[in-house]
Amino acid sequence: MILHVSMAKPKDYAQSGGGSKFKLRFEQLTGHPCLVVGYSMVNPDFVSRYPIKAMFIGGFGYGWDEFDVKAALGLNEVVHTADFPILAACGGHQFLGFAFSKDLRRVRQLKDEPMRRLRPGEPDLYPSYHPGYFTETGCQHVQIVRRDPLFKGLPRDLIVPEAHYCEVKRLPRGFVLLASNENCKLQAMRHQERPVYGTQFHAENWEEPYLHGRQIVCNFFALAGLM
Repeated sequence: MILHVSMAKPKDYAQSGGGSKFKLRFEQLTGHPCLVVGYSMVNPDFVSRYPIKAMFIGGFGYGWDEFDVKAALGLNEVVHTADFPILAACGGHQFLGFAFSKDLRRVRQLKDEPMRRLRPGEPDLYPSYHPGYFTETGCQHVQIVRRDPLFKGLPRDLIVPEAHYCEVKRLPRGFVLLASNENCKLQAMRHQERPVYGTQFHAENWEEPYLHGRQIVCNFFALAGLM
């Protein structure tokens, strides 16, 4: 079974009915069921009830100052202790950055960590989305800097979907850098001792003709023994 953790606000998750457009995609790729749950539901006791082989943590479209840290303490414990592979994308990747750099039990509120402000004369292409800040959107080039099974069968220069203005500023303790580009240094990282991955890009949101993300997702599920 695949566990897909939604990072939507608990209220929004409940109103949506817990749907995920990637649930079917993951099930079609692997032939295994995918359970979608809100992040506030995830804790060690919860994951022990299911035959989970892999966990995917998605992104979200609101600011970290709106994120309920207390509700995520169970998820924080799981990412530190789980024995199954974890892949976290975009906001999930940033969550890993916080979880492995801070003691979230002592944190009341997290803050956005934008890539940078727009430079003088640089156009604001997305004024409705964090005006005045640089955003990385659409399919972008990302370079592999360290070979890993996550990138099996892929060239050094990847083309993957992006949708973010924040980033992980510093590599968390115990992690290694896997991929980078000129806009965002920490595009992909992995825990040194466990198969815990974070990617700033959205590999799960691949579209024709750019299928590097699909291969990354397939490689991740292969690591979990699901393909």
